[in-house]
Amino acid sequence: MLAELVRAGHTLSTTSLNIAEVYAGMRPHEAPSTETLLNSLECHELTCSASRLAGHFISEWRKKGRTLQLPDTLVAAISIERQCVLVTDNRKDFPMSELQLFPLP
Repeated sequence: MLAELVRAGHTLSTTSLNIAEVYAGMRPHEAPSTETLLNSLECHELTCSASRLAGHFISEWRKKGRTLQLPDTLVAAISIERQCVLVTDNRKDFPMSELQLFPLP
């Protein structure tokens, strides 16, 4: 799927937070191929404005009785700030109407 997106002219990116998550769970034998993939992606850093937006999401959804996780809200906020479409199969973790989610098959 990622190769198809690239062939269609899309730029693939990730966030610095996602890179930390990948490294936290990476097994030693996965390092070479993982680093090749990550080095091919544009990396978006966490900004103060995205941090504020992520905190707002947590507060807003808590009032609605729903608990969102900080890493998910940070990724969502970075995606919104950078006007990126988020590719995820965990759609339930990203209920923000402002966020564009890629339609998965």
